[in-house]
Amino acid sequence: MLNSKGFDLWANDYDKDVQLSEESNSYPFAGYKQVLGTIYQTIRENPGKRVLDIGFGTGVLTQKLYADGYEISGMDFSEQMISIAKAKMPEADLLCHDFSQGFPEYFQGKTFDFMVCTYAIHHLDTPQKAAFIRELTPHLSENGLLLIGDVAFRTETELSECRAACGDSWDEDEIYMVEETLKPLVPNLEYEKITFCSGVFTVRR
Repeated sequence: MLNSKGFDLWANDYDKDVQLSEESNSYPFAGYKQVLGTIYQTIRENPGKRVLDIGFGTGVLTQKLYADGYEISGMDFSEQMISIAKAKMPEADLLCHDFSQGFPEYFQGKTFDFMVCTYAIHHLDTPQKAAFIRELTPHLSENGLLLIGDVAFRTETELSECRAACGDSWDEDEIYMVEETLKPLVPNLEYEKITFCSGVFTVRR
């Protein structure tokens, strides 16, 4: 697993690496643009303007919402990623914070119409994911949406088949969301499959 310094070093090449994986329709970023596009369209089709991006990286998704006039807040643990995102969204409220340590005190007392987390939550194990989702939900406004896009699967069998097909390229340090495993812990979780290794989870308050 990369730490914040590892992500600082990766920051300048991150978008290029994602594009190469997506264009070849290969794990882990097959369907990346479709995942982000699905989340973007969901936000655009629902009322509200306040967005919190959790693990925003270089701001690929939220810069589009920022340009559309949404109020963007976010957290990421890489100072270099924050620097890149801040250049794209100078008025955004961006915090350096490791979300594996929970919801930050800085945003306590605030509510958001949308919370998004793309290709980041796989650094938490399944119980930690469920606990973090439960921690986030009270910070959603009424009928607010939590949208999580990532490497994801409907069943453990699908995950196992993908791992076998990927061979040495599979990242054993990352723990991916599986609907059948997570839904018993988060009953209001909904899942939309995008590709063989990606999908979008939704939680509505």
